[in-house]
Amino acid sequence: MKRALLIVNLGTPNKPTYFSVFNYLRQFLMDKRVININPILRFILVYFIICPTRSFSSTKVYKKLWSNETGSPLLHNTKKLAEKLQSKLPEYIVEYAMRYQNPSIENILNKLLIQNPDEIIILPLFPHYAAATTGSVYEEVSRILSKKWVVPKIKFINQFYDNDKFIDAWVEKAKKFDINSYDKIIFSYHGIPNSHVDNVYEDSICSDHDCEIKITEINKFCYKATTYETTKLLASRLNINPENYVVTYQSRLTNKWLTPFTDEVLKSIAGEGNKSVLVFSPAFTSDCLETIIEIGDEYNELFINSGGQQLDYVESLNYSDLWSDAIIDLIE
Repeated sequence: MKRALLIVNLGTPNKPTYFSVFNYLRQFLMDKRVININPILRFILVYFIICPTRSFSSTKVYKKLWSNETGSPLLHNTKKLAEKLQSKLPEYIVEYAMRYQNPSIENILNKLLIQNPDEIIILPLFPHYAAATTGSVYEEVSRILSKKWVVPKIKFINQFYDNDKFIDAWVEKAKKFDINSYDKIIFSYHGIPNSHVDNVYEDSICSDHDCEIKITEINKFCYKATTYETTKLLASRLNINPENYVVTYQSRLTNKWLTPFTDEVLKSIAGEGNKSVLVFSPAFTSDCLETIIEIGDEYNELFINSGGQQLDYVESLNYSDLWSDAIIDLIE
């Protein structure tokens, strides 16, 4: 049987220029699964308010993030991960794509289909299911395949927040740090709108389901519930007491997103006299703007200006051996 594996990451501008950033933000924010409001309002908001203004500030950040040798860290890390997987899976065709910008899912799927595989495994590199990430990848794959006369067997992997080898990979990354030397540990996840977790439930909302406490049959696709579960698994493996860590959410667009917000928690714990923090970002399997710049630079400056002394962050899994082993475990 000829099998193909397509790993998919979120995306990145093609270049750190205003128009490239504008195009990336436009494509990203026009996705109805990202901003799920009236299409006309979304068009006005994205084209005339968010993109024209945010593209200027974001371009400055992307220029800071960009490497002269390897370009976008997210794109580079995803490419290297695909290469490592191909070396470990010689019987597979391994490709990578971005949900937004390049290489596009459509181009890569077409490339795979030409090779006539019996099965294509689609793995979005997001540990926790969310409609705006994994759900969006599935919708795009389905849109593309719906136009094809011949469609091979398709296997979707929708989340892996509790996979043992995924947890192992993060534990390995944490070994670089003396965890007991930090006053607080922060598990910072990418934020999403409250409405996105509420929409998981037919006749209730997220706050009705004890998502901070346990995974159930009802909340098993709730982003909040699965991020808390990942945190508990990591804390258990790393022997971190519950009173020593906080689960937070970063990168919000409005105050109607999941709380507590990472920046506000950092200010608060610094004000309480905590001098050192270690930040994990288990939702990000590849280092990117949100880890390198937002946590490594912006939150570090915020914490120190609020009275703290040291903020370190655990680098993402990127293309580590244990992370590639975890992916192999997921697909086989």
